[in-house]
Amino acid sequence: MLRKANGSALRSSKRDCFDAALLASSRAAMSAYFKAIKKAKRDHWSSFLASATLQTVWTAKKLAVGSPPPRFPELPGASTPPELNQALLDHFFPGEPARFLDTILLPFRDCLPLSLDEVGRALARSSPTLAPGPDLTPNSVWKRVHHVAPHLIHDLHAPLVTYGSHPLTLKRADGIVLDKPGKPSYDSPSSFRVIVLLQTFSKIVERIMNCRLSCMARATGLLNPHQCGSLAGLSASNVVTTLTHEVKTLQMAGRKVSTLFLDIKGGFDNINPSTLCGILKAKGVNPYLMSWTRSFLAGRPCRLLYQGSPRVFAPVSVGTPQRSPVSPLLFVIYISRLHCKIPHGLSLSYVDDFGLTVSSVSYRATSRHYRSSMPG
Repeated sequence: MLRKANGSALRSSKRDCFDAALLASSRAAMSAYFKAIKKAKRDHWSSFLASATLQTVWTAKKLAVGSPPPRFPELPGASTPPELNQALLDHFFPGEPARFLDTILLPFRDCLPLSLDEVGRALARSSPTLAPGPDLTPNSVWKRVHHVAPHLIHDLHAPLVTYGSHPLTLKRADGIVLDKPGKPSYDSPSSFRVIVLLQTFSKIVERIMNCRLSCMARATGLLNPHQCGSLAGLSASNVVTTLTHEVKTLQMAGRKVSTLFLDIKGGFDNINPSTLCGILKAKGVNPYLMSWTRSFLAGRPCRLLYQGSPRVFAPVSVGTPQRSPVSPLLFVIYISRLHCKIPHGLSLSYVDDFGLTVSSVSYRATSRHYRSSMPG
């Protein structure tokens, strides 16, 4: 009941985030909900300790001590902070020769002008609780600014759309380096992962361009019909339903069916911007969208943050930034050509997860089909 009351109050406050009464009601419902959760946890913990046995006492100790602190990256051959920082950058963001963008920008005449409604929809989809990047400004600030002065954010973003450019100041990002739990050793960069935090102001125009590019991608055939995920109206349930239907249909025809599941390792971090722009150009995507994409991906400064980090920005020339609203769409466009035609089968994908379904008169024959159907 408390969860339902909290959810109802939260939805009401989101519909009108400037109504003081609704905000107070939402805070009260949230406070009551979390207090009840805290009390239930405390009662459960007391009950668990009271009935502890020789087998469960070590579980109690593990829960009481908590997780160990984050590990400090210690890599062979990297004895100084700059060397360690460069080793992590080389692993997380593979290098590529620097590309130079046009220094003289001209407006695109066929560009659809940015509207206030687009800015409003982009801000409405922005979560106020997401951690900001180097600008340290949460989305709630921009929502408030847009409410007070609707034309301000619009006027700042309109030239980026018209000129198809993404300025360097909006590309700066922070990369939080975290250790992966359960690794046998931590003397390799692969034992760590990086969480990239982008500037919230930049995400506004990224959401706008994502919406425009998504419409263009569907109209120009940039996406394969069997791609799901990161696309409006297509979710994991669509993949499961399609795969189940295809398998049952083939089995009813008396064929032996098997599905091979694949995952693209480090797909987002290894996108080549030149190749991606070539794909967009080949499909006749509007030039301003192609220009903005090229500008958005080129020379993104990233600063790795960890204990002892030198906190210096380094240019990143490959891949799409994590947690960017437009990155998933750019990725599915980039890998759309990996979908291959399989006779008496199906090639499905959900973002970076692929499922290749083949059928034949025997399972040995399906194995031969897999080898012949693999692209390139």
